[in-house]
Amino acid sequence: MSAPVTLTAEELTMLTALRHDLHAHPELGFEEERTAEIVAQKLAEAGITVTRGLGKTGVVGTLTVGNGTGRIALRADMDALAMPEQAERPYKSTQPGKMHACGHDGHTTMLLGAARHLAETRDFSGTVHFIFQPAEEGRGGAAAMLDDGFFERFPVDRVYGLHNMPGLDVDEMAVVNGPQLASSDSWAVTFTGTGTHGAKPHLGRDPVTAAGHFLAAIHTIVARVVDPLEPAVISACAVEAGDFKALNVIPDTARIAGTARAYSAKVRDQLEAEVGQIAQGIAQMFGIKAEYTFTRRIPPVINDPEATARALAAAQSALGETRVRTSFPPSTAGDDFAFFSQEVPGCYVWLGNGPAVDGALHHNTRYNFNDDAIAHGVAFWTRLVEMELVG
Repeated sequence: MSAPVTLTAEELTMLTALRHDLHAHPELGFEEERTAEIVAQKLAEAGITVTRGLGKTGVVGTLTVGNGTGRIALRADMDALAMPEQAERPYKSTQPGKMHACGHDGHTTMLLGAARHLAETRDFSGTVHFIFQPAEEGRGGAAAMLDDGFFERFPVDRVYGLHNMPGLDVDEMAVVNGPQLASSDSWAVTFTGTGTHGAKPHLGRDPVTAAGHFLAAIHTIVARVVDPLEPAVISACAVEAGDFKALNVIPDTARIAGTARAYSAKVRDQLEAEVGQIAQGIAQMFGIKAEYTFTRRIPPVINDPEATARALAAAQSALGETRVRTSFPPSTAGDDFAFFSQEVPGCYVWLGNGPAVDGALHHNTRYNFNDDAIAHGVAFWTRLVEMELVG
């Protein structure tokens, strides 16, 4: 076994400064031109082959050492979120309404650090592809890279992803088999009735009242239709009807939209069917029409048993057996890493980001990736490659 991974003080200082620079210059999905240029430069400096333009702004670094036939891919996301940064720090976002509120600046930095370290030590035999993915935050970056022929151009045996997790220590990881993240789908319902004077509701067909009944009824799906041992979420997140400047008018339409989350294909199908059935039933009850759409966006992330075992061994080697959890609750958030891992066996792991306090939670306007996690992330990625690709 190789010695524990140790970054030089100079390299760690460079990576920390790079992370701060990325944080100060956030870019939204498919707009990561500056980020992609930096990634490409840092990879090329280390002698790693660079391919750009997959998924518009995606970057793939390829490193082959020795004559091993094994091929794996490691993925980091690059995009920021469309939200303001409210915390004051020296490297605060310079882009109004944009910030790295989920740690993708840290993910990019750690994978770059590992790629450069592996290019220097070359203590493996085989091929590793470093995926720097655009547009993870709901804009379809993984699917775009696959549509551009990722697996045809870069065939791999397994794929791995890593995300920071507030609440775990920075030198702590969770590597768990099975479901990690839920499917992320959207639904929308438009009720169309007959508008009328607010003082004469009997002369029209009220879509607002129908919408109210619908809002209450959809919460019975998880409580009374889905198996109680199967996690699921139905949330209404947007409601639109009428005009607050015309409070004596019952409108013609009311529109409601939201999200649905599940870990299994069966429950995903149930959610789609049940929301539509309730919408149509309530529309019939009120004598109005309902238009329903359900859009499947991201499948669930389900860790493969063999890939998980390999990731677990690497995490224990890099951080120590006592610093790796094999039991950790899945998240109802989504990640389009699922598009990669549904094509080949994959594993998605969690690396600690420190205490979940003072705005440390994901998508919080005060969130900040913890720089103390960088070395541990680099160590995990490095040991994973060294232990997977042994010639």
